Amino acid sequence: MGIVARGSAAAAGWVAEWLFTDRHGGESTGPYASLNLGMSVGDEPDTVQRNRLIAASYLGAERLATMHQVHGCAVADLDAPADPAPQADGVITRTIGLPLVVQVADCVPVLLADLEGGTVAAVHAGWRGVAADVVGATIAAMRPVGAVQAWAGPAICPGCYEVSDEVRTRVADTVPEAAATTRDGTPAIDLRGAVRAQCAAHGVVCRMVGGCTRESSDLFSFRRDEVTGRQAGLIVLREFT
Repeated sequence: MGIVARGSAAAAGWVAEWLFTDRHGGESTGPYASLNLGMSVGDEPDTVQRNRLIAASYLGAERLATMHQVHGCAVADLDAPADPAPQADGVITRTIGLPLVVQVADCVPVLLADLEGGTVAAVHAGWRGVAADVVGATIAAMRPVGAVQAWAGPAICPGCYEVSDEVRTRVADTVPEAAATTRDGTPAIDLRGAVRAQCAAHGVVCRMVGGCTRESSDLFSFRRDEVTGRQAGLIVLREFT
């Protein structure tokens, strides 16, 4: 294992290849076992780097362009991996063969592609990012010239994602579709529903891939385990041949 789902889309001379990882097939141990891609969660950096090379190999690559996610709406435009990684929650590229990465352990990993303009993007959408419309900010930064395609990977479901009344109200003030309740009837947020609604507001149909992170032992979940690793969404642009 190692991959929840993968796919590709092609148009106008471009191909976007994408995938979402699970927690299997890597070298980390303990609470990070085994394909932890998060460098800032307490795992051994050398091991995480080897795991990232494994993930890059899924797309036939040897490097990944990452971002230092800060739960905001900043978007970075990269033509090569940056060191240090930019502080952003959206990253875009027009560079062929450069895989973009978004890392999560309950938040929504969103992958975007404008295949007429030759642009792909990766977005980290937690509740703060949803409230700040990081998805919309990333689509705007892509400056799409054609129809944008989107894929949202595994994330915590509203039945598992209890929040305070204040947080639910804050997010729902921006995206009404975010308001939800848990299975116990307490306040919750539907993160993936909110992302789908925000994509739709920009004319983008978002395909949902995978299930709930907290419910699946095949996925990392901060809400379930607290000390844990990060899975990822990856997307790369290629020329159509």
